[in-house]
Amino acid sequence: MESEDPIEIPINGELDLHTFRPNEIGELVPGYLEACREKNIFTVRIIHGKGTGALRKGVHAVLDQLPYVLSHRTAPEWNGGWGATMVQLEPK
Repeated sequence: MESEDPIEIPINGELDLHTFRPNEIGELVPGYLEACREKNIFTVRIIHGKGTGALRKGVHAVLDQLPYVLSHRTAPEWNGGWGATMVQLEPK
């Protein structure tokens, strides 16, 4: 049986979703963004990879539901391009 120990994620403004399952982003992304806001980090890069685009669409759907997300957009090419999303958060 696999361990279900929580994975510790550094709160540094960059969330790499490569080690997570798509069904985990609904709780993971809002929790991470809230933690960033607590640390006064208001610009966040979410790395979801390029793949089929399904994870990116899922991340964007979650972001669209969060009232403290001021904006989100595909990262510039030098910062991940369409494999990452830049998020601007409202300060607490």
